[in-house]
Amino acid sequence: MKWMIASDLHGAAGFVRRLLERFEQEGADRLLLLGDILYHGPRNDLPPEYAPKEVIALLTPYKDRIFCVRGNCDTEVDQMVLPFPILADYAVLSQGNRLIYATHGHVYNPQNLPPLQPGDVLLMGHTHVPMAKEENGLLFLNPGSVSIPKEQSPHSYMILEEGTLSWKDLDGKTYQSRSL
Repeated sequence: MKWMIASDLHGAAGFVRRLLERFEQEGADRLLLLGDILYHGPRNDLPPEYAPKEVIALLTPYKDRIFCVRGNCDTEVDQMVLPFPILADYAVLSQGNRLIYATHGHVYNPQNLPPLQPGDVLLMGHTHVPMAKEENGLLFLNPGSVSIPKEQSPHSYMILEEGTLSWKDLDGKTYQSRSL
């Protein structure tokens, strides 16, 4: 199964449109969203083409292919307008012999770990900065941000396929990859 993993859309319709175009071009089976779908939050500037209602319309046709975890900017009101579940704090996926604990990152992160064992993966967004780091037998991953990247990182997403992770910009160019 081919997964596209993205985080921190923050209601930016133009970037979501590009992400979904990449989803189709990548031929991904599922889209895993790591939270902060509609609202930009009080700490972020308004992203270009901020249009949460348009983001809802763009994501709705993919509702049966989206898995999503709750970000710190996601609320019950957002759940009322989105046709797929967004309020779970985490999702657990199995990838070969590794467990992937997917969360937004505002609660569970490298400084506050969920129940993980050596070899497990903590997959999170929230910082808007791509990351792949191994520490104490754990792997920490972040796809970066689709709409408001930080630290001069690109607008990005990840692809997980057959145990290989690729970080890509919204033009589809791979700028980092590694084996899971």
